[in-house]
Amino acid sequence: MNATHISGTGMTSARTRTRLVERLRAEGIKNEELLKIIGLTPRHLFIDEGLSHRAYEDTALPIGMGQTISQPYIVARMTEMLMETGSMNKVLEIGTGCGYQTSILGKVAKTVFTVERIRALHMQARKTLTGIGQHNIQYLFADGFNGWHQYAPFDGIIVTAAPPSIPERLVSQLADGGRMMIPVGSTESSQDLILVQRKGAKIEETFIEKVKFVPLVSGVAR
Repeated sequence: MNATHISGTGMTSARTRTRLVERLRAEGIKNEELLKIIGLTPRHLFIDEGLSHRAYEDTALPIGMGQTISQPYIVARMTEMLMETGSMNKVLEIGTGCGYQTSILGKVAKTVFTVERIRALHMQARKTLTGIGQHNIQYLFADGFNGWHQYAPFDGIIVTAAPPSIPERLVSQLADGGRMMIPVGSTESSQDLILVQRKGAKIEETFIEKVKFVPLVSGVAR
């Protein structure tokens, strides 16, 4: 993948990305390291070429198979709150999707472990992320409800689809002091973004804001 393709031109250029960063800053994202990362991440490579002119709008976009690439604000908000753990050695992502959130996590965490239930998305995300030189990511094609017990506990967990309630298996894979960002709700119209924190044997849940995600589905789709 050549440098021009990654850096973009026209509606995918550095100037367009800067406008997105300025908007995120105005919406309350404060971590300047994260804002810089978002500005440098080629979001247009994670979506269909026909939608690339919309890549740096602050909106969710379809990526096929009933899935979406998350709104940049939500990606930034969830990542920023996860970074407040202080330790980002191991981060688990449930729902690789197109790999955009994975890419952001890969630049703030030592190692990202990402799980996807749809094989085509799992394969495409891996190809895209490898193509832009991100090699600190471990991929698993599996049911996200199970997490990735082999590498637990995790300093942070991000869930990019909404279960009807918080899965206990994911909570059990949080390290002491770890955080999980997860949308929770049984409808697609609105869910609650919840911060889950482990403090020893104690689990704390905090409502953050209303969000809209696709449902978290059990099983795998080959």
